[in-house]
Amino acid sequence: MSKILVTDKEIVVPGQVLAEGMGFLPAGAAFRDKDRIIALKIGLVNIDGRLIKLIPLKGQYLPKIHDLVIGKIEDVMLGSWLVDYGGSKYAMLSARNFLQRNNQVDDLSQFMDVGDVIIAKIYKVVRKNTVDLSMQGPGLRKLGNGRVIEVSPPKVPRIIGKQGSMISMIKDQTNCRISVGQNGWVWVYGPDPNMEMIAIETIRKIENESHIPGLTDRIKDFLNSKVGKVDKVVKIDRVDEEGKEDV
Repeated sequence: MSKILVTDKEIVVPGQVLAEGMGFLPAGAAFRDKDRIIALKIGLVNIDGRLIKLIPLKGQYLPKIHDLVIGKIEDVMLGSWLVDYGGSKYAMLSARNFLQRNNQVDDLSQFMDVGDVIIAKIYKVVRKNTVDLSMQGPGLRKLGNGRVIEVSPPKVPRIIGKQGSMISMIKDQTNCRISVGQNGWVWVYGPDPNMEMIAIETIRKIENESHIPGLTDRIKDFLNSKVGKVDKVVKIDRVDEEGKEDV
């Protein structure tokens, strides 16, 4: 007989048994050992029918093709840029994956130089953590003035929210431009420095409290106390792993 030994949104530790029997399927940071489903990492349980998914509270970003990432130009080379995106190795952005033409350019620094922040798409993962980027596509660009903060990559879906609702709420109430990379780097720009700081505080609050039920209401109240009334917010009680920002 199959049975679940934990509750939805429960915090569990590595080695903890989440369910017994063959009636459930593991996902995320949970794995099957014979007839038991066991936690691999510290994480938040998400139960959806027969699926028991464990979302890590902390974890390193593992690059995947088509992911949107935010990075910083670290070096300009002949025909390419080296980009720091928080991985164990720098990513490579070749000129052909940036320029809309095939013309050879001698000095790529006229387009982007060391220190510039970009939002790009992972074009290829050659080997583990060896990444090629592309900036050909809608929304892929060099970002202007602003601040870049780092959050835990597993928290990115909660920061974005279902269909972008959480990040849209922050943008609307602070009048900030925000781009969230799936690598856990977040770019924030606000014409008002005070509002920029409120946006960053809000993102940090989501990161720290994402495992506690009622997150959306708390963020709504937090923004109310900082910048005024927040209306028309869709309540979200579950972790949306597939949430992505429309940049």
